[in-house]
Amino acid sequence: MSSKAKIMVVEDNIDELKLIKMTLEPEGYEVVTAMNGKEAQEKISGNKPDFIILDVMMPEMDGFSFCSWLRSNETYRDIPVVLLTGVGAHIYDSKYPLKGVMQSEADEYLEKPLKPEDLLETISKLLKSN
Repeated sequence: MSSKAKIMVVEDNIDELKLIKMTLEPEGYEVVTAMNGKEAQEKISGNKPDFIILDVMMPEMDGFSFCSWLRSNETYRDIPVVLLTGVGAHIYDSKYPLKGVMQSEADEYLEKPLKPEDLLETISKLLKSN
């Protein structure tokens, strides 16, 4: 079996991170993880991914900031990015409004709780179009 794409998952919730890995690895994807945007910046140079799954709300560097950094970097700007957000349910008590998610430079966004089939379908669609 040929190996599939390398996917970087940037998520500070360890349970969600494990769930995403458990969804991707059986499908043949190589998974690289980071707990926040700063850690992702450190890891990306040695592990350039084909795809990035990025949480919005994280300590140190949030998903919006990391996505903006990514898009401003010539080496990484074309990597497809899916933002994960739970702000839909908490829109009024969050500093991360849904409007900001929709205006970000991500290719797509998915709301939490994440459905594995939606994630896999989105990854497949964006990798084919890239």
